Amino acid sequence: MTSYSVDYLSRLHSVVEEFETEFERWMQTQVESDHLHARGLLPTVWTKEGQNESKVRLLELSVAEAAGAAAKAVAVTGAYIAVAGLGAIDPISNWSMMRHPKAVVSPHDVRSTAATVKGRLKGLIEEAQATEDSGVPAFAPSQLHQLIWAAAADHWTTHQRRVAVREAAEALSVDWKTRLGRNDVDDTVFWQQTLSPGEPAQGKPKLAWPGNPSDKTVKSMRGGLEPMAKALTHLATGLNLTVRNVTTHTREELSEQEGIERLAAYSYFARLLDQCEIRHAEYEVEE
Repeated sequence: MTSYSVDYLSRLHSVVEEFETEFERWMQTQVESDHLHARGLLPTVWTKEGQNESKVRLLELSVAEAAGAAAKAVAVTGAYIAVAGLGAIDPISNWSMMRHPKAVVSPHDVRSTAATVKGRLKGLIEEAQATEDSGVPAFAPSQLHQLIWAAAADHWTTHQRRVAVREAAEALSVDWKTRLGRNDVDDTVFWQQTLSPGEPAQGKPKLAWPGNPSDKTVKSMRGGLEPMAKALTHLATGLNLTVRNVTTHTREELSEQEGIERLAAYSYFARLLDQCEIRHAEYEVEE
């Protein structure tokens, strides 16, 4: 189910189509390349010779306006792409990055994202129609933590809820293990070591609640840091064992309610982690 109305989702579908139209009009004035030929150094588009610069600028403004309207559709559907060093980005909002050196977005990325968004919106529209007919209260999964929804959305919108939960769990672990350089341990051990109380060891950074220790409020928070860390450790370990591992080793499909409850748990956990600071062992240099 979705908390968005059929009318709203249909309008999002229309603005994505409008973006596609404006984008292709502009692309007619551009030389198109891709990541392979750009080699991570060059733009993936550049203006064709002989084009009227004023006309090109007007077309760019039209694309920018259409992209602004279509950006919400990406957020609703979770159709982000993963870019090394940047995380999840929206190719539609960032279409202009194609013109820059070391472009991380290509025309194919933009077109593929627009097509994916439209496909997911069609599925959400069908669900919204069913919800309106049933009168059952709905929720908005797109309001989950961005990392969680981006990983789960593709499978969730095709009703593969077990896979959606598994992918969300994996994405959260991979994201933090990559950030902390801890690909040397499995997920459960990683969370236990990363969120346990005490000082970090060499090569094993930890996450801790932030704040200036001289601030009275922060002092109070620091007094609760150890139980908070223990709670986070238990939450991470519990989620990993009872949710991720179970959904990985069974083929029994989750109900919609079961799936959203599990995704919500990961979303809440992800937001807690976002508020923590990374602590390294003394004299250890952060790369």
